[in-house]
Amino acid sequence: MAHSAGKPVVVIVGRPNVGKSTLFNAITGTRRSIVGDEPGITRDRIRGSAKYRDRHFDVIDTGGIIPNDDELIPANILKQAKKAFEEATQIVFVIDGRTEITSSDRELAQMLRRLGKPITLAVNKIDVPKREVLSSGFHDLGLDPVISISAEHRTGIDDLLDHITADFPESESPEETVKPARPIKVAIIGRPNVGKSTLLNSLTGTERAIVSPVAGTTRDAVDETVTVDGQEFIFVDTAGIRRKGKTTLMAEKLSVMMARRHIGMAHIIIVMIDALEGPTAQDAHIAGYAHEEGRPVILCVNKWDAHPTRRTKEFTEEVRDTMKFLEYAPIEFISATKGTNVKRLFHLIQSAQEAMNKRVTTGELNRFVEQITRETNMKVKYITQASVRPPSFVVFTDKSKPLHFSDERFLINQIRKHFHFGATPIEIKAKSTPGRGKKA
Repeated sequence: MAHSAGKPVVVIVGRPNVGKSTLFNAITGTRRSIVGDEPGITRDRIRGSAKYRDRHFDVIDTGGIIPNDDELIPANILKQAKKAFEEATQIVFVIDGRTEITSSDRELAQMLRRLGKPITLAVNKIDVPKREVLSSGFHDLGLDPVISISAEHRTGIDDLLDHITADFPESESPEETVKPARPIKVAIIGRPNVGKSTLLNSLTGTERAIVSPVAGTTRDAVDETVTVDGQEFIFVDTAGIRRKGKTTLMAEKLSVMMARRHIGMAHIIIVMIDALEGPTAQDAHIAGYAHEEGRPVILCVNKWDAHPTRRTKEFTEEVRDTMKFLEYAPIEFISATKGTNVKRLFHLIQSAQEAMNKRVTTGELNRFVEQITRETNMKVKYITQASVRPPSFVVFTDKSKPLHFSDERFLINQIRKHFHFGATPIEIKAKSTPGRGKKA
């Protein structure tokens, strides 16, 4: 690979005004490029140093393009950036996610592919979660992977850097290389008095939350940090309810409000169910918010030691029946007061975190499509993964109408089974490819 003697080099390339300089600034943490609304405002190649997770590398922003004619872009970029491309270890091709693919984007993609270097397509200006799936159309450029980012809002930058620096050497300094993995933030949610605070105490070995048998005695959200086998976990007990008067309804409403507030801030959600009351519609309601937010869910049946029959199979069927949409969520039977099975939750949380961040290559997905089209009568042309957290896939079919619910469910189940996705929701968006027989 080029530049093996020195630091790896990441070269940023793209049409004028797609956000190359903003991305350069986001990666290097500097303001060295001149950024403005004028296309082609970056006058020449700008070089900076960057560090990501103990990996040091150089970044080159290939500006210098001020043509008025689209046809001139590839020739101009090539002339300006030839030296940068020779040095490149990784190339990041930036494209504007709010616009259609242009002919110059296509020419650029073609030119970059000829270089034979690893290329990542960064679809910029995807600053609204809803807009994330728009990046799926850009798979047509034939570049893999496609990663949605917003350079301005610094979203998706970690996904991009995780990918491009994966093979870069780590810093030699021994103090730096033993950096622990990033903390996993876990929200504990559920109806009042299911044992959220007791579980928090059991997980963290502390007595910080005020626990009492009266529903709604936890005064506010409590964050507790605990490290297990080098992995840091931050637990948030979301009770935060003080019962107003005697109405259980108010406590229930508040539990939903607090749950919603904390789901958005957590990576993984533990939904607690009271074994003695069984899974209720309210439990399903609360768990539904976590599912809708695309968060992995672990169902935790508490007070199991006090359950009269302790038949896990029957109880599991009841839970699956009440929460049909959570068939992927693991169920753990615990006693928070006695600490029974509580430690198992750490492993489940880590597995859920891995599943949520899992990325499947387009090649693997294409082989998967061949297999399912042989086994079923589904007409899927190809599938690509648009994003992670949660894993989102774009399915290209030959039909103009949306995928039927049962087909969508079938595909989600098959993707989950085939690629071993665990406790995470999977999203699917169908697109039709009329008159396109090329891509398989």
